[in-house]
Amino acid sequence: MPYLELSRDYRMFYKIDDFTDPWTRPETVLLVHGFPESTEAWRAWIPHLARHFRCIRIDRRGFGQSGPVPKDFIYTDELFVDDLVRVIEGIGGGSLHVIGGKSGGVDVVKLAVARPDLTKTITIISTPVEPTDMRGWLEHIDEHGMRSWARATMPPRMGSRMPPEGIDWWVELMGSNAASSAHAYARWVSKLDMRSDLPRIKCPVLVISPDSSATRRNREHSEAYRKLIPDSEFVVIPGDGYHPVATDPDVCAVAARDFITRRGRKM
Repeated sequence: MPYLELSRDYRMFYKIDDFTDPWTRPETVLLVHGFPESTEAWRAWIPHLARHFRCIRIDRRGFGQSGPVPKDFIYTDELFVDDLVRVIEGIGGGSLHVIGGKSGGVDVVKLAVARPDLTKTITIISTPVEPTDMRGWLEHIDEHGMRSWARATMPPRMGSRMPPEGIDWWVELMGSNAASSAHAYARWVSKLDMRSDLPRIKCPVLVISPDSSATRRNREHSEAYRKLIPDSEFVVIPGDGYHPVATDPDVCAVAARDFITRRGRKM
């Protein structure tokens, strides 16, 4: 299995999906999952993207086959950005398009601000602007385990249209990650605030958001994006779940593909 050496004691798992015509030179898209997921979160996106682009999926540090981090591990913005830079320079082939889901989009925004030379466009899906409210999450995880926490938090995440079999699949995906990584990640994500970063993004941005009328949280996030990002486009996904990467992968992937194709040509 492919791994990228990040240090002497840590490797990042990745997958490359490329079904473009072999005589072409496709652009590259990097996909960054949210908490607590893995490369498989993008499974349904790949048929839409990989016929047009070379796609790189990663398991972020602490998750999936990249392996857990200790409970006292210190995540920082700079560490996450450095991980993405290492991926782009190591296997990405230079400046590319980056897609981030949920809090994975935070890494993507931070990368676009810190290294505008590496980001042609970015797409962020249901990405929080302000600190995430995780009250009760870690207590549930410690008492009942990751899978129990994942199932208990599924209704607002997936909404009412996800079938029971789909819920079971996502529970297993998210629940298979380590509680120690969840603790370390919670300390980081509970303090994030991107309001000062959004105006500094220089590349075109696509924001994919759940129905902005569904919850106050989504309305506030959508308004923050609209006011602060200089060059942005918006796609609103109808529904009552806040995770359209999972609930509406076909619609989201096609929107991202079309945005990259259209705006990437101007770079």
